[in-house]
Amino acid sequence: MTIRRVALLTAGGFAPCLSSAVGGLIERYTEIDPSVEIIAYQNGYHGLLTGNYVVIDEQARKNAAILHRFGGSPIGNSRVKLTNAKDLIKRGLIEEGVNPLEFAANQLKKDGVDVLHTIGGDDTNTTAADLAHYLSQNDYALTVVGLPKTIDNDVVPIRQSLGAWTAAEEASEFAQNVIGEHRSNPRMLIVHEVMGRNCGWLTAASAADYRKWVKTQEWVPSIGLSQDRWDIHAVFVPEMKIDLEGEAQRLRAVMDELGNVNIFLSEGAGVPEIIAEMEAAGEEVQRDPFGHVKLDTINPGQWFAKKFASLIGAEKVMVQKSGYFSRSAAANVDDLRLIQSMTTYAVECAFRGESGVIGHDEEDGDKLKAIPFPRIAGGKPFDVTQQWFVDMMKEIGQNLEPATK
Repeated sequence: MTIRRVALLTAGGFAPCLSSAVGGLIERYTEIDPSVEIIAYQNGYHGLLTGNYVVIDEQARKNAAILHRFGGSPIGNSRVKLTNAKDLIKRGLIEEGVNPLEFAANQLKKDGVDVLHTIGGDDTNTTAADLAHYLSQNDYALTVVGLPKTIDNDVVPIRQSLGAWTAAEEASEFAQNVIGEHRSNPRMLIVHEVMGRNCGWLTAASAADYRKWVKTQEWVPSIGLSQDRWDIHAVFVPEMKIDLEGEAQRLRAVMDELGNVNIFLSEGAGVPEIIAEMEAAGEEVQRDPFGHVKLDTINPGQWFAKKFASLIGAEKVMVQKSGYFSRSAAANVDDLRLIQSMTTYAVECAFRGESGVIGHDEEDGDKLKAIPFPRIAGGKPFDVTQQWFVDMMKEIGQNLEPATK
């Protein structure tokens, strides 16, 4: 396939892979065919709708490797849902009566884009597929090759999303400092709230990474520097049934013995219960353009902390969120290796004219491939029956009961 112009965009929330993925795509195209022009829409679909892009010049091509050292996204993100016309009109991105998919597709056509690389979650990539479908119906061939970005690691059927490994490692590092506060007051309760609206993978992986760190440290128990005080005493994820009364009884015993309790909490854990409580009290539940509950407005960490504080007799409570610390980090070694393999394969697919989202297909022997867009979906639940998670829960003495759907 002859490619004249390639467009890149990053969208949705940040993950520790965006900058590196952009750099990897630029490097690979420059290696294979430096005559291919590369543009980057600024701030995701916001830039596509406004026609705001930069051309990747020689300086950017020459220094693309520098992007691997940074987190965030050099070309910017936004949360723009192309099928939410009402929100787009409100934000001044389209006029009343305009079909946003048609408008965006025509912008791609106007800009002469042959290949669109989207780096984002399921919404980002399936929206790109809708654009390609529209253009194909109007005699314009557009190849769309997406890369899976989400720290939740919840894209169906992709084994490992870009940035998730790094986010777990960074959340663990964040916790190492936060849990150092456990001796700042008698009967201290610390809640580490980890990102993960529907999927508990990041919370579980962060907890596992943190406990791995705890087990490799040297301790001086006689003076109070003890592993059990620094350890995690409870992990809560959306895929688990949460028995508040039962857990409170167990954790009160921990508090009585150690003088502190440390909890890792997925921000999506217990959300239905929190929403029900708010609505029963006549409070408004705010939602974003995608219809998702704005978790920062309901504060799951604070809700759980308040519930547990009285039940376990905590004198002081600290709630800390690691999300923004984790998601804007530079990719670690494991993610860099995964990014390189995926960006290399993404460019190969582009030259073949093969659309799809690049990933190891869990439904096809974990084969690296361009997975067709209709098979891509979000909200893949974390499997709490995995042996490493079951073993961890046993070690911390917590009952593991999967949530009922």
